[in-house]
Amino acid sequence: MQEIINKIDWEKSELIPVIAQEYQTKEVLMLAYMDKEALSLTLSTKKAHYFSRSKQRIWMKGETSGNIQNIKDIFIDCDNDTLLIMIEQVGGAACHTGRKSCFFTKLESDEIVSDVDESVVANYSIMDQLYHVIQERKGVDPKSSYVASLLHKGENAYLKKVVEEAGEFCFAVKDNDEEEIIYEAADLAFHTLVALGDKNINPDRIKQELARRFGLSGIEEKNSRSD
Repeated sequence: MQEIINKIDWEKSELIPVIAQEYQTKEVLMLAYMDKEALSLTLSTKKAHYFSRSKQRIWMKGETSGNIQNIKDIFIDCDNDTLLIMIEQVGGAACHTGRKSCFFTKLESDEIVSDVDESVVANYSIMDQLYHVIQERKGVDPKSSYVASLLHKGENAYLKKVVEEAGEFCFAVKDNDEEEIIYEAADLAFHTLVALGDKNINPDRIKQELARRFGLSGIEEKNSRSD
């Protein structure tokens, strides 16, 4: 297997682009990236594994949605730095939006050319869904979206909301008002996600950081940051 992996020109980048194409219809479904470990896992399991630049970790396609990609064949390009994988797409959607392909919007007209499979979207956590919606709002008219208007105004606008919502959450806790605590915590979480989205930090990375700290005492965790 190492001999196969070594065929790739890794000196250009630790991550190589990978085009996923349905082996029967030849439809291009998505573009993702692999590092050496992701490629090794793909070759050994015959299931597509990618390296997520937003989550900063390896993930198996379909680990959340169940829409895995079985490998049928792998091709390398003439420059030895890009892969084309022929896959069997299990389930109807390769895209996190619930569409079959990630390429569903016409560039010039913004026309959407495929429908959403809501059952796929439902498999993602609400935090994941919100994060992806925030990412999609970056390019829309600020007049048509609250998120787009915040992002258009810049970080001072959404950071002001984060501070404001944090204060209101604290007051709700002080007032011991359960409904208000939940409401204000949701507002705080939402605006924090807007800030993370603007910086392209997937909430999965926050989960990873919490997992890293799990089992550490508070003193140990604090000392690890001061080293």
